[in-house]
Amino acid sequence: MASVYTTEKSNKDFRVAIVGGGMTGLACAVGLARFGIHCDIFEAAPKFDEVGAGVGLGPNALRALEGLGLLDAVLANTDEAQKAARRMLYISGIGDHEQVYDYETCSTFTDADRGIGIFRPAFLSAVLPLLPDPKVTHFNKRCTSISASSAAYSIHFADGSTHEADLVIGADGIRSTTRAAVVGDKKVLKFTNTSAYRGLVPLQTLIDEGIKTDMSKRVLNFVGIDKHIISFPIRSGQIINVVAFATDNSVPVGSVEVNGPWVQPASQQELLDRYEGWGPDVMIILKQLKTPNKWYIHTLAPLETFVKGKVALIGDAAHGMVPHLGSGAGQGFEDVYVLCQLLGHPATNISNLEDVLKAYDAVRQPRANMVLSESLRSGVICESFGLPGYGMDDMEGHLANIWDPIWRHDLDGDVLSALVRLGWSS
Repeated sequence: MASVYTTEKSNKDFRVAIVGGGMTGLACAVGLARFGIHCDIFEAAPKFDEVGAGVGLGPNALRALEGLGLLDAVLANTDEAQKAARRMLYISGIGDHEQVYDYETCSTFTDADRGIGIFRPAFLSAVLPLLPDPKVTHFNKRCTSISASSAAYSIHFADGSTHEADLVIGADGIRSTTRAAVVGDKKVLKFTNTSAYRGLVPLQTLIDEGIKTDMSKRVLNFVGIDKHIISFPIRSGQIINVVAFATDNSVPVGSVEVNGPWVQPASQQELLDRYEGWGPDVMIILKQLKTPNKWYIHTLAPLETFVKGKVALIGDAAHGMVPHLGSGAGQGFEDVYVLCQLLGHPATNISNLEDVLKAYDAVRQPRANMVLSESLRSGVICESFGLPGYGMDDMEGHLANIWDPIWRHDLDGDVLSALVRLGWSS
């Protein structure tokens, strides 16, 4: 992927603030720094969080990280088992766990379609040393609102302080407060009626308990009705990460609001009750999740725009999506790549920032919202196998090449389209 980064001091005449110091926000800060663009990062937490779930990064995400100059550092912090992870194998969650569909052998998968899994703490460890100056990050800064004047934007924080910037980049996640500066008070956040029970299990324990499915090499997806389970090996293949999804389809999506934390402890009995009647290997796995955490899975209704004025949303703040295609983080990195290329362009200055952001929005909004919608559809497919749902042939028809439009996307083509829209050359 082409890169036009410079280590020379920028001549940009605008001030940038990034609200949110997660994976997408930090990647954006590093990407801007490579153009010599200074920015301040405002993170609500007292420090960078050292806990977090694993995320999948497909070929498109890795290309974006490569263009941002982050890929080598990320790969160096990636577990070898996750670095070598192969494409998803779908298995029946009931009965004798027969193979339903193998994405690696039944699609147009090639060796070039490599992807990895990485845990958030490992990503942060890779990226933090690349920040040009630790002083650009400000902790305990929870954004409460953004106000605009004729000259700049004021970011207001819970501690009573404010910060002025010419450009505000909202990277504060699916529960974003910066999003209100773009969409107003429109309700766009929805609980999907899906809960995810997460836990880690030693591979040897599963073997000792008599599991027949080989858990040690592949990303597995046990599919069924209203439920599915994702597993993948970590820590050199010795630990199996398990995420068990269960959906209540008796009520419409968006009709239930989650009061309290989105991550809560759950009892093992609750988990076993939800999977009653599933196959023997599934029950072996779930019986080893003694103290699972229960995650309430939310999504955004597709936003009509990711920008307003000189405020731009990236990552989950713009298109928070369900994890069923493992593409949410990758879409955030695509946002960052396109936005950094445009902001770093020699013609970009404070007088045309709004036009630049509109060009960013023109290429990123339809692309990311497509992936958001496809992720929801993938979850429905995974939880529709078996009577009265899909059979084997149905599953193959729905799953064949489902990742192709996500993985095989021309990011540099997006940048070029945005530049053409602006009337600029590359």
